Amino acid sequence: MAVLTLRAEGSAQPEDVWLRYVVPARWPSWSPQIRAVRVDAERIAPGTRGEIVSLFGVTAAFTVESVDDARWRWVWRVRLGPVRLRLHHEVGRRPGGSATTLRIEGPAVALATYAGPARWALGRLVRG
Repeated sequence: MAVLTLRAEGSAQPEDVWLRYVVPARWPSWSPQIRAVRVDAERIAPGTRGEIVSLFGVTAAFTVESVDDARWRWVWRVRLGPVRLRLHHEVGRRPGGSATTLRIEGPAVALATYAGPARWALGRLVRG
């Protein structure tokens, strides 16, 4: 199991970034690798389950483990066939905007493959 940590800073207010995270319908607007999200919840909560449809039509199942609205943190597990990832997200305030951190746990080859699209998405997430 490998671990990868990515960070991004931008001019978006942290409250707005947090809403972009916790409302699955917003994910495709900032994460270009996501074409659609299938979930029966307007807002994520522990136990929320659903599917992400990628740009190429590949579907991955997910389960939200925890959500901390006070600290702007959430954790979820994503499964694509035999590949399992655990993603830890955090939003913070910084002068002039926000910052976000993503820590991913999973197979090294999966992390290497996902790093580029994830960096791009995080940059879009915090952009004002």
